[in-house]
Amino acid sequence: MIQLLQTIIAILIFLFGASLFSFLNVVIYRVPRKISFVGGRSFCPDCRHTLGAPDMFPVLSYLFLRGKCRYCKAHISLRYPLVEILGGLSSLLCMAVYIDWEGDLWKGFLRFLTAFALLAVLTVVAFVDWDTMEIPNGFVLAAAVCGLVSFFAFPETGWLERLIGVFAVSVPLLLITLLVPGAFGGGDIKLMAACGLYLGWKLCLTAFVAAVLTGGIYGAYLLLSRKKGRKDHFAFGPFLCAGVVFAMFCGQMLIDWYLQFL
Repeated sequence: MIQLLQTIIAILIFLFGASLFSFLNVVIYRVPRKISFVGGRSFCPDCRHTLGAPDMFPVLSYLFLRGKCRYCKAHISLRYPLVEILGGLSSLLCMAVYIDWEGDLWKGFLRFLTAFALLAVLTVVAFVDWDTMEIPNGFVLAAAVCGLVSFFAFPETGWLERLIGVFAVSVPLLLITLLVPGAFGGGDIKLMAACGLYLGWKLCLTAFVAAVLTGGIYGAYLLLSRKKGRKDHFAFGPFLCAGVVFAMFCGQMLIDWYLQFL
């Protein structure tokens, strides 16, 4: 009976995450196009036909419609169901990491919601920056709000560590950008300041190192494949977001592993 109940809860948590990230697909599409995402019905980007409930059920609608619009038969980007699946898996990950069913459930749910909210913001930032090479200030503010809430959700990270985290990566990025114009975008700098409030300085540095490594590999690929030149830029925000997620769930383990060799 307990296993059945946990399975049902896991399915509901997955659907919760997938449904929320389905809405994030709307945000990712509309914000760069200056379309309000708080009002108006969802519509097909090609034929502009208003979508009904059968067209918007996370993941299953894409499979049922075979990846095509019900009305104009235009191809639906695979990004949409992948983002929804990412949302479902993110919610399950947060549940597994932060909720102790035999412990303090209120504390666990606060941690779950705070971490999941930051994952949602980072997902939007990553895709919008990938599409536009810009990170809107509203998303940075949302990440900062998650950081403020994390004071209560994760009190083990002290306020001084968080305060240092705000400047630990953002200030060096700003100085580099002042010396080398265009090295980093203003959105990247502000995003790391906001995430530093959530992570604290140690995990913020870990996130940045992970971003530099993965971004460097991608940059090398672009150069070797001649898709970009040495003076060309690419969106670094997605790699920063991935680094923050890595730091959230694996950063402390990596730090502990590294310190044992010192």
